[in-house]
Amino acid sequence: MTFEDQYKHIISLLGEPVRALMLWHLLDGRAYTAGELAVCTDITPQSASNHLQKLLSGRLLVVEKQGRHRYYRIASPEVAYVVESIANLIPPEDRKSAKQSVPVSGQRYARTCYDHLAGRAGVVLSEALLARKILIPGNGTFTVSREGKAWFLQLDIDVDMLRNKKRSFARPCLDWSERKHHLAGALGAALLDSMIALQWLRKKQGSREVVITSEGKSKLYELLKVNL
Repeated sequence: MTFEDQYKHIISLLGEPVRALMLWHLLDGRAYTAGELAVCTDITPQSASNHLQKLLSGRLLVVEKQGRHRYYRIASPEVAYVVESIANLIPPEDRKSAKQSVPVSGQRYARTCYDHLAGRAGVVLSEALLARKILIPGNGTFTVSREGKAWFLQLDIDVDMLRNKKRSFARPCLDWSERKHHLAGALGAALLDSMIALQWLRKKQGSREVVITSEGKSKLYELLKVNL
């Protein structure tokens, strides 16, 4: 199969509305059964299974068997980045004056983008890390300064160890709701995991929405001088 044929095949998998919606629901990083994804997309379990088989054959999903159940999840962070980035093609809403604008809340304020933090909160944190030179931008990626290594170590994040992982270390990911970049890659995932373990953030059950706790707001202001 030529490169062009492979490209067309992937586009056909992503472009089908039901499959696109399945992938969107799987962006929370969890694994779901065919029945659960059928409910999410309002189709029959049999139809869901057919769509899932196509996504598996295209290596966009992987499946794990546990007892009588089969659980499907996104195959890799790269797949998640593509699915999330498609939302950037949605035309931005007409800009209103600050007085007329509705405060950002829910998933637009803080959500998971597969395995890292997105939304207004994710963008604000990333901008603060850049402003304090904890992260250094360059050539479509981020590096961590010497001071940044010490900063991340406060959160039990070993930057050098993360660099050895078989995935991108730290990269900008364009946020579909903010139209600005947030931190993705192994470092973004580690930062989200650490903040959840410290109970600064809490995932909302059955949703990609993330809740910032009062302790999290206090600690993030103390460390980065950001108000969330």
